[in-house]
Amino acid sequence: MGTSGGPGSGRVGRPRVARRPDSGLEPRAELLAAAAELFTTRGYSATTTRAVAERAGMRQASMYHYVSGKEELLAELLESTVTPSLAYARELLADDTTPAEGRLRELCRADVELLCSGPHNLGGLYLLPEVRAERFAGFHAVRAELKDAYRQLLAATAAGGALAKGELDLRTDLVFGLIESVILVHRSDPERPVSVFAGATADAALRIAGI
Repeated sequence: MGTSGGPGSGRVGRPRVARRPDSGLEPRAELLAAAAELFTTRGYSATTTRAVAERAGMRQASMYHYVSGKEELLAELLESTVTPSLAYARELLADDTTPAEGRLRELCRADVELLCSGPHNLGGLYLLPEVRAERFAGFHAVRAELKDAYRQLLAATAAGGALAKGELDLRTDLVFGLIESVILVHRSDPERPVSVFAGATADAALRIAGI
């Protein structure tokens, strides 16, 4: 009996339908890239697992060797928009040689650059009603920890240190809300230079913080 790759190919297992040209990605990474494209262009609800698999160049049945389905792909894409910023925020919190004002601005700038980087506006996925589900608790936990890092940096500034707790919480909400709002502004003008946009947003965030 021949193998799945054809007689004499020596390959076993489920065959690919049409591997994406020169992708160089592992199967799971191909699925994530395909999901990122389809979720942000067609919409999450309108995208089927079959469409994701075909875009990644594999059969739908093969997809389940790597992921459990659409929700797992969405959860990982969401977390990818937060975890790098959280890691950087932890570094900035541990840095006691730089004024807190500068560290807060740097976190704002870097976070905006992350949200606006890549070929797809993954931050736009935050707005999906499905994201409220318990399945995405991991994303919400990481996001909450990142927001708390913003709060700690703000509290360490001269302006933030003078605020009462309620006011500090409000300023944190406003700063964090501004940073996440870039997903909408970026979507309206994706050709805007990201570095300039990130710097301007960081400056605006400091003004909101009272710095």
